[in-house]
Amino acid sequence: MTESGVATEPGSLSVHINADARQVWTMLREPRRIAQWHGWDMAGLDEEIREIYFSDATEAEDHKRLTMGDSDAFILEPVGDGVRLTLQRGPESGEQSDEWWEDVTEGWLTFLQQLRFALERHPNDPRQTTYLGADSIPSGGLLSSLGLDNLPTAGETYSASLATGEEISGKVWFRSDRQLGLTVDSYADRGGGLLIVAETPSHPEGRPEGGSQVLISCYGLGARRLAEIRDGWEAWRNNALPGADPLVLGSTAGPGSD
Repeated sequence: MTESGVATEPGSLSVHINADARQVWTMLREPRRIAQWHGWDMAGLDEEIREIYFSDATEAEDHKRLTMGDSDAFILEPVGDGVRLTLQRGPESGEQSDEWWEDVTEGWLTFLQQLRFALERHPNDPRQTTYLGADSIPSGGLLSSLGLDNLPTAGETYSASLATGEEISGKVWFRSDRQLGLTVDSYADRGGGLLIVAETPSHPEGRPEGGSQVLISCYGLGARRLAEIRDGWEAWRNNALPGADPLVLGSTAGPGSD
């Protein structure tokens, strides 16, 4: 594992997870568990999970490899203090563009880190997701626009004045060339939540300069607190990315909702 918290090789992505192989396998084979880390709470999520993880998927007898219908494969390698989980990307189809391939790989990087977070911080907790996507990048860059451009390396603690109006703190969960993941103490009643911000690759159809994504996973928050967080992000979006679609909101109910 690199200092960034992300290991990459041609055609593959790997993360180290502090959990045992049985726990990781369960998170790959039970639909309700997959829904706690794959993507975000949106219309059609259940169908997407069935298509990717169960349609034409093949399980190894030792539960160490899951090959999906498109030939992408999860490989579990137990190590001394957990599991090294690798996503080996299948052969690129000649019908798929380089931009499509890069987009999907970036998405898998996000989801692998969400899987790691779910297992290490909230293995049995439902998440409350908020998603923002835009076909543009704020002036000066996404991290600078959010006040997140001077943070320490992966694994270090941080505090920041977020451009949404919040003071946030936690740990730098991971870094890659395009993505930054942060745990946020105030995004959960315990264990913290996860904030992932990404500048998506350029694409000739729709985003020639690249795009922006923000994916927030909260846990156990009441409706009022969750609305406060989302209102701040929506105000930032209106200012920094006025052409972006409104936020995609997941579950709003948590213990102690008010």
